[in-house]
Amino acid sequence: MTELQPLSNDALTVLREDFDDDGTNRMAMNAVTAAGIDTVAKNYDRARLLQRRFSTVVDNGEATHQDRSGRCWLFSSLNVARFVAKKNLNVKEFEFSQNYAMYYDKLERINYFLQDVAALVRAGEPADSRLVQHLLADVMGDGGQWTMAMNVYKKYGAVPKDLYPETASSKNTGAMNTQLRHMLHTAVARMFAAFAAGDDATIDEIVTEARAAGHRILTIHLGEPPVSFDWEWTDADGEFHRDGEITPQEFWKKYVGSADLESYVCLVDDPRKEHPKGRKIAIEHLGNVAGGDATEYLNVPNQFMKDCVRKILVEQGIPVWFGADCHPFMDRESGAWATDLFEYGSIYDFDFDLDKEERVRFADSAMNHAMAFAGVDVAEDGTTTRRWRVENSWGAKIADKGYFTMSDDWFTEYVYEVAVPKALLPEEYQAVLEEPAISLPAWDPMGALA
Repeated sequence: MTELQPLSNDALTVLREDFDDDGTNRMAMNAVTAAGIDTVAKNYDRARLLQRRFSTVVDNGEATHQDRSGRCWLFSSLNVARFVAKKNLNVKEFEFSQNYAMYYDKLERINYFLQDVAALVRAGEPADSRLVQHLLADVMGDGGQWTMAMNVYKKYGAVPKDLYPETASSKNTGAMNTQLRHMLHTAVARMFAAFAAGDDATIDEIVTEARAAGHRILTIHLGEPPVSFDWEWTDADGEFHRDGEITPQEFWKKYVGSADLESYVCLVDDPRKEHPKGRKIAIEHLGNVAGGDATEYLNVPNQFMKDCVRKILVEQGIPVWFGADCHPFMDRESGAWATDLFEYGSIYDFDFDLDKEERVRFADSAMNHAMAFAGVDVAEDGTTTRRWRVENSWGAKIADKGYFTMSDDWFTEYVYEVAVPKALLPEEYQAVLEEPAISLPAWDPMGALA
């Protein structure tokens, strides 16, 4: 291996002199140290010309707020579901309990993780292998995928938010997740010790004990979720309704089931050339509900994703769940995304010229946030999309009462996944759904969770 060369005093002197010789560097330093990079780099013309008007708007009411948690995938999927429920209930405002969904996702994920790792231990996987270390580092985060959300709703249903409200830990999950992670790490250490001692039977006991501990920790932090509840409401016309006692599963089926969200297909734009379009891909060891649907995606061109979303918004009038890398070129306060919204390269005198494939390949970009499309502006030709309206879950005090505007070019570069009805797929894509998926390792960037 080539010996690394230290940064010498002479080299540092050259760096300092080169910086000082260019007067624009000092001007940039003065501005950025006083106002921050985004204020200085913001493209004034692009910001003022990115309008908030759309040819199609799907009104889903007040924006929700995930607070200090990573539950965006649950909030956004339930935002799609609440649109359906509001229509079926004939109400103007309604919200599902995201706390309820998180409770059962984490409980199921504890069970999934423990059994997954137990199988690896028994197969002789070393504790310090890349796979085991990846699973240990990633366990008990808040992120997830559309299919994982559907696994929860299919098994456990959903409840109105006022019947299982937020808690201190659901709104700020850090401390709870730390304790769950510590408990699971302890269980895994005990599994490896038992296997090394030739005590295979003890591994099952460790799984059972840790699953019970996980249930206790979750219930202490999040409260005990309802098994059934009395449901009554007054609709938008002032008419009172009473369903009587109903289970969460019955509630989901009755008020959301008509949309058949569980059968949606996840489309992804994996830009790497070695992963062909028109093929399914899957990520090893990625899931939450044992026995649930596998987390698989159909890799398609980005334009096909856009066409599907446009058709759903314009023709069906329902929000569309999607996952993106939300950080690049984002103005959080005004609620805007555009690829030229900030001119960082001009400030730093550096060309940030990676394309989408290179950004994925070199760990510069991956999906990290889920939201819902709630509108689109389509050109006069009826097919060309100009900009997109986005329902976020960061509260109503930012952007346009919580709704963001996305330029069409930003969609191209930073949107990675959308969930759409299977019926929108052409026959050749539907046939691919029956074929085995290309299996990618657990650490592949396409396995990033929103």
